[in-house]
This record gives sequence, structure tokens and C-alpha cells, in this order.
Amino acid sequence: MNCEVCQLKELEVEHFEIREVLRCILHTIVFHRALGLVRPKDVDLELFEITYVQCGDVELEKKIDEKIDHFISWVEKHPNKKSQICLSFYEVKSKQPSWFTNKTERLYWEQWYINLNVTQHPKHHSSKSHHTKLVVDPGERATEERSSRRAMVEASLREFIRFCVWDGHDQEDAPQRASNHAQLIIGLGARLLNLG
Repeated sequence: MNCEVCQLKELEVEHFEIREVLRCILHTIVFHRALGLVRPKDVDLELFEITYVQCGDVELEKKIDEKIDHFISWVEKHPNKKSQICLSFYEVKSKQPSWFTNKTERLYWEQWYINLNVTQHPKHHSSKSHHTKLVVDPGERATEERSSRRAMVEASLREFIRFCVWDGHDQEDAPQRASNHAQLIIGLGARLLNLG
């Protein structure tokens, strides 16, 4: 089985934008790859003029948020490093057991690589969950550079959503099985950390 790979262009984000950007990207991919029944749920971003769709599955939202929390923790411990997140879709296939192999293997059919460059600025912002409003230091004025960069991130997110909706990998090639799996692998620095 061939594995389709989609490498998204690098996004330069500030620390306080990570959560919203990753939620938008990851939920958009998962929604457009969902093979089973979903309850679409529109979500408006607080930092950008963008609405995206989630599957409406509370457990899936928790899992994605856990992975994002892990990623943010890593970024805080390793500032100024470029990072990569990989969302992989696979099917689990049973193998004949032997002395030196697992009984199952993962056959990957699609992988999405999200590259982030997190710029380091003073922590005047916070956004722990999508249910809380942002707290912004009222004394801080947005510079022209920051506004320009934010407009670029917003444009990139819009372009990504359009790609997923109209041009993304054709789902006809995906295994049509109810037992599909998704795995979120977070690439930290030069290594991949499997969190699936």
C-alpha cells in the first residue's frame, strides 16, 4: 500500500498562537478524513478570522488537546528549535506471530507533516483552552511586523483549509474500513516521538 505524504509549508507562530493553529489544522485534517459518522461542529478561532469544522467527538478533542499540550511543553523546554508534527492514518493488520516480530503491524496510508517555527516573545498572552478568552496585555501595542506576520499565518491557514476541502488527497484511495486509526506523532527537533 502506498502512503500519501503531504508536507505543509512552515508556519511561523508565536507561542500563544500554537494551540489555535494546531487545533485548526489537526481538526480540519481529521474531519476531512473521517470514515465514520461525524457530528460536524463549527469552531471560530479567537486570534484569526477563521472558522473550521471538528468531528464533534469529545474523546477525539481531548486526545488532540493532550498532544498539543505535550507539544507546547516541549517547545517551552526547547525554545528556538523548529518542530514538526506528523498526523498519520493507518490500518492495523495482524501478522503471523514469530519469535522476533509483533503480532500486528501498522500500514500507513496517509501522513501530514506540519512544520512550525515558534518565535519567542515575552509571555503576555495566554490561551489554555478554546473555552477561555485570551488575555492580552493592554499596554502592548501590536507592531507592524507582528500584524504582517499574523496576516501571513491567517492566509496560510485559509489556504490550508481550502486545500483540505478541495485539493487534498483523494479519499477514494484510503482504506474503506470502519477500523481506521489515526496517530499523532510529534517531531521534536531532529527526532520523532511516537505518541500514538
